[in-house]
Amino acid sequence: MSSTELPGVRAAAAVSPTVSAVRVAEGEKLRSASLPGLTLNVRSRPPGRTGLPPALFVHGLGGSSQNWSALMPLLEDVLDCEAVDLPGFGDSPPPDDGNYSVTGHARAVIRFLDAEGRGPVHLFGNSLGGAVSTRVAAVRPDLVRTLTLVSPALPEIRVQWSAAPTALLAVPGVVSLFSRMTRDWSAEDRTRGVMALCYGDPARVSETGFRDAVAEMERRLELPYFWDAMARSARGIVDAYTLGGQHGLWRQAERVLAPTQLIYGGRDRLVSYRMARRASAAFRDARLLTLPDAGHVAMMEYPEAVAQAFRELLDECGGS
Repeated sequence: MSSTELPGVRAAAAVSPTVSAVRVAEGEKLRSASLPGLTLNVRSRPPGRTGLPPALFVHGLGGSSQNWSALMPLLEDVLDCEAVDLPGFGDSPPPDDGNYSVTGHARAVIRFLDAEGRGPVHLFGNSLGGAVSTRVAAVRPDLVRTLTLVSPALPEIRVQWSAAPTALLAVPGVVSLFSRMTRDWSAEDRTRGVMALCYGDPARVSETGFRDAVAEMERRLELPYFWDAMARSARGIVDAYTLGGQHGLWRQAERVLAPTQLIYGGRDRLVSYRMARRASAAFRDARLLTLPDAGHVAMMEYPEAVAQAFRELLDECGGS
């Protein structure tokens, strides 16, 4: 994997700035997992009963473990759910080595699972988290029982125009330019822009949900490393898209042994709906759910449908 270093941008130190408290939904708990050179924030819900199989949820670019807060309660009777904040996102500080590549994020997930001894898990990933989870499942099949991917960021030859601004974050200098151009934007303006890009129909978001999202946006903008983490992770996705051979994501998708549930949205502006067919052919044991009205974050837009798809996958696998 090529370097994710951005010329002229110094890696942010793993600092703990004084910012607003991260939101915790009713029934959720937060904890911190400390590893050498890495600290991860972990969000969980107490399972409905003891002995349930473990699950780990991995968010996308610019997201956090909160992206899974609508889905986890719908599965707490069949899974012991935990969602992780990737390094530099949510409430996790940047990694000491400044590595935000897909491989770097995958290594963080693997190190966490190894340290916790929770594997094999039912692994869920969205967008960047889908690419990360694909790599984890390919290189460490012993850690993954099933794989559920929501709009995974797997390489596309013809990227949608609506996804171009996100890809541009990887270009040196663009982040600082964008920061200057948008310094007068309010948190509400930024949140509406993100929702317009990520949701098939932003009108589905409740007023409370919107206000919570604005508060989280305000919190993230207080973090001194927010834009650096975004830019380096975007560069990591671009690098992964251009990587060929056995380390290419499509080649690794073919190596995944775990039963896989793929979920694509018909109104996704970041990952093309047309990639669903290719993904179905690449993963050797795949099932496909297409949601015509969903955008890029189906687990937030249609959590009931995503939960039902996983339950059917779990039934096929004998309920464990």
